[in-house]
Amino acid sequence: MALVTPFARNLIQVTKAAAEIEWREMGVLHPNNFLTLTCSTSSLLVPSKPHVTAKPSPIFSHIHINFPSPGRNVESRKEPRIGSCRIKCSAEVDNGSAKVKERSVSVILLAGGKGKRMGASMPKQYLPLLGQPIALYSLYTFSRMIEVKEIVVVCDPSYNDIFEETKDKINVDLKFTLPGKERQDSVYSGLQTVDSNCELVCIHDSARPLVTSGDVEKVLKDGWLIGAAVLGVPVKATIKEANSESYVVRTLERKTLWEMQTPQVIKPELLRKGFELVKRGGLEVTDDVSIVEHLKHPVYITEGSYTNIKVTTPDDLLLAERILNMTSSELPK
Repeated sequence: MALVTPFARNLIQVTKAAAEIEWREMGVLHPNNFLTLTCSTSSLLVPSKPHVTAKPSPIFSHIHINFPSPGRNVESRKEPRIGSCRIKCSAEVDNGSAKVKERSVSVILLAGGKGKRMGASMPKQYLPLLGQPIALYSLYTFSRMIEVKEIVVVCDPSYNDIFEETKDKINVDLKFTLPGKERQDSVYSGLQTVDSNCELVCIHDSARPLVTSGDVEKVLKDGWLIGAAVLGVPVKATIKEANSESYVVRTLERKTLWEMQTPQVIKPELLRKGFELVKRGGLEVTDDVSIVEHLKHPVYITEGSYTNIKVTTPDDLLLAERILNMTSSELPK
């Protein structure tokens, strides 16, 4: 891509008013966020990692203005991919960066799993972790964030009391809804319960107690800008694809692989459209942003932390205890 020339900078200044109209439609409201300029008539490019490419200005159609995504080093940009990123964004602007509005986020806390792999007498998310049910760790983390308006707990009613006992300690609305047969059914149940005015849906597995508010803030901002974002970490291990007889078919390129975590953050109107498509096609998905992928809408991976583990086995529980003991000063209570 060509770098911005002095002439191009002047051209951008002259056409700022026209460009701002397009930026507002994209949800990128700050006029100083442009980074580089390309002069071509190629298709709209939406890079897979470091920045979002705005649609060309309707007046100067050969201009593409690229915006850096929050929290990423621009030097680490990857190859772009064809896509579309036209979704309204209600993020406010704070010193040139996206800022999610206060009390604009509805959290769907998935707590309806059975946890059979744990081999315990109760679902894993309710087992004690240093004296506190696993599910309450993330609940307290979300409840302390000014962006969060409500937490919708998706769980069996017999466990409601575990969450209701926290009402005096949290400053967000607490709601309950029934889980479904599959994960996507539980998410849909939560979506039907969220505030109709919420501007961002944040879906989290209650069996991930160690998610940090810093990582949540990052993925919320990326969700504002892109429409859909998910916490993830680069895969460390070598991954091989095998056939039904356990023979190696090929070795996957590790540098392109990411392990998905939660929260997964999606704009509610986008999630509803995705569910309409999934239900109409009888499709099954294993995570929430997959619903958006079926719409061919870009999903951004926000780099998270390896400590954001999902507690599914006794070994995971021991590891979570070790991590919390090392960070006892940050233990939610």
